[in-house]
Amino acid sequence: IILCFFSIVFCFRGLAVASNLSLYYRVVGLVLVSVIGCGWWLSLGISFVSLVVFMVYLGGMLVVCLFCVS
Repeated sequence: IILCFFSIVFCFRGLAVASNLSLYYRVVGLVLVSVIGCGWWLSLGISFVSLVVFMVYLGGMLVVCLFCVS
């Protein structure tokens, strides 16, 4: 049930990031999608991939998006 919840929320949040016009809300949505995706992988038992995505993806891409917002 948790896996289905994470996959449904991940898909809907991904659509919300892609369809939002404001860059600020895209960044916030991107963070939420990344956290949900990491939780999804943790529920599958893939903890290393989850950690790599959380550290590298959020560390790199979020800084670029925050520069655009500021």
